Amino acid sequence: MNPDMSDPMTTPWSTELPLTALIAHAVDKHGATPLHFHTQSGAFTCTTRSLLHDAKEISKGLRGIGLRRGDVIAIQLPTQRETALLYLAALEIGAVLVPIVHIYGPAEVGFIVRQSRARFLCVPDFWSGTDYLEHVAALGATPDLERVIVVGERAPSNGITFGALQRLAATTHDQRPGDPPSSEDICLLLYTSGTTASPKGVQHSHRTVGAEWQIPFIDGPGPYMTPFPAGHIAGFNFLLRPFITGTEMVFMDRWDASLAARLIEEYGVRLSGGTPFHLQALLEAARRDGRSLASLVSYSLGGTGVTPEHVAIADRAGFAGTRAYGLTEHSTVSVGWADSPFDVRACTDGRIQPGSQVRVVDELDSDLPTGHDGELLIKGPELFVGYTDPALNAAAFTGDGWFRTGDIGHLDENGCLTITDRKKDIVIRGGENISSLEVERVLATHPAVRDVAVVAQPDARYGERVCAVVVLQEHTSLDLSAVQTHFAAAGVAKQKTPEHLCVVSELPRTPSGKVKKGDLRKQLSAQ
Repeated sequence: MNPDMSDPMTTPWSTELPLTALIAHAVDKHGATPLHFHTQSGAFTCTTRSLLHDAKEISKGLRGIGLRRGDVIAIQLPTQRETALLYLAALEIGAVLVPIVHIYGPAEVGFIVRQSRARFLCVPDFWSGTDYLEHVAALGATPDLERVIVVGERAPSNGITFGALQRLAATTHDQRPGDPPSSEDICLLLYTSGTTASPKGVQHSHRTVGAEWQIPFIDGPGPYMTPFPAGHIAGFNFLLRPFITGTEMVFMDRWDASLAARLIEEYGVRLSGGTPFHLQALLEAARRDGRSLASLVSYSLGGTGVTPEHVAIADRAGFAGTRAYGLTEHSTVSVGWADSPFDVRACTDGRIQPGSQVRVVDELDSDLPTGHDGELLIKGPELFVGYTDPALNAAAFTGDGWFRTGDIGHLDENGCLTITDRKKDIVIRGGENISSLEVERVLATHPAVRDVAVVAQPDARYGERVCAVVVLQEHTSLDLSAVQTHFAAAGVAKQKTPEHLCVVSELPRTPSGKVKKGDLRKQLSAQ
C-alpha cells in the first residue's frame, strides 16, 4: 500500500477540525470497528462507536470535578479501556492530555506533574506489582495538582475512583459543555528524554495530531496488534488512530510475548510492529508455545538497532519486515511498505511520509548531496509546535522553522531515508529513550563516584542498554548491585538503571574538557 507521494504543499493532511470533530465524523463512517483489550483483569471487546459514546459520558464526570478547556490532565495508565475513555473524554472537553509511560517512578512523574502544572492525575491503584498510590504519595510538592483519579478501589484523600466518576457522570445532565477546542489548541503534551537531564515537554496541537492520524501509515486492513504502552507516542497514536482509520485493533496492557503470539493466532492478526526486541521475543514465544503466526502479513520495525538481518528474520518467518523512523516531536517521518523490494525494506527506513520534508545538512546547515550523511532537518504537518521550555526551541529549530532531529542519515535517489547514527546523547533501550545526562545526574550523587559518563552499549535483545563508566573516589569501591540499589532509592524508572558498570582511572576528554563519548561507545562495541 505504498501511497502516492504527491506534492507536499498540496497534501490534504492539514485540517481545521479539532480532534473531537474529526473522530466523530470518522465514527459515523465506520463506528463498528472492533477494539479488543486484553489486560491482567480479563478481556474486553467494544466498538469505536460504543467507546466514544461512553467517553462522552465520562466527560460529564470530568467536568463535574472541574476539568475545563485548557486544563492539564496527566494520565499514567496501561493500555486498557479506561485509558481510551479518559483520553477521549479529555479531548472532548478541550483539555491538555499528558500521557505518562507506566514505567516512570515518582521522581519522573513528580517532575512532569509540576512542570506541566497538571490539575488532575490519573493512575491505577495497583497494577503489575506496583502500588501507584505509594508513588503518588512520594511525588513531592505538586502545587497545581487538585485531584487524583484512580482506576481501582482505593483513592487518596484528594482522590476519586473511576467508578465514582462514572456515577457522577450518570447524575450530571444539564451542565453546559463550554466552548469547543480549536484546531490550534494544544491537546497533547508528551515528555521525552533527550540531551537534557530532565524530560522535555513536547507540545502537539489538534492539527498536528490529526495530521498524524490521517496520513497513510497502516499497511492494509487489520487486525493490527501493537506492543507499545499508551503513555508512549506510538501507543497513544495506536489507541486512538483506529477511530479515524477504522482499523480493527488488538491491545495488551503489558508486553507479554506468549500472549502476543496467542492473540495473533486467535484474532488472525495481519499487521504488527515494534522494536527488534519485540520481534525476537514474539518469534521465540511462538516457537516455544507452538503458536501459528501465519496470518501476519507485515511487521514494522522502529527504534534503535534495526538492521537488514532483522527484516530478513521477519521475512523468513513468513511476513514482510519493514522499517520506519519517527520521533515524539514528529510521529512518523518515514515508513516502509510490505510491497517494496527487500533491499528497500531491509536497508532503508522507508519513504518520507506525504507532506513531510527532510533536509540533510552539514555542520553549517548547508544541504548535502544525495547519498551523503548529515544531520536530518524536518518539516511537516505532524511536526510539534514547540517545547514547553521556550529556551529549548532556539537550539531545536532553524531560523526558518526546520526541526533539528539530532539524527544522522541520508536520502537516496528514490527518496528513501536511512538513519546511520545520532548526535543526541541518549540510550534507546527497547524503544524507550533514556537521557544519558539524567542517569549521570543520579549516579553522580553516589558517594563513591567522582566522575561518570553514561553511554549506550549495543545489546542483541534490547538494541542498546545503559552502561555507566565511572571514576571512583579514593579508597572506595562500587559494584553493579550497589548502583541498582542507589537507583531504586532515587525513585526513577527501573529501565534507566545501568546494566553494565565499567570502572576506569579517568575518562577520555577533549582539550576543552568534554568527555569523548564516541571513544567510549567504540570501546564498548568492541567488547
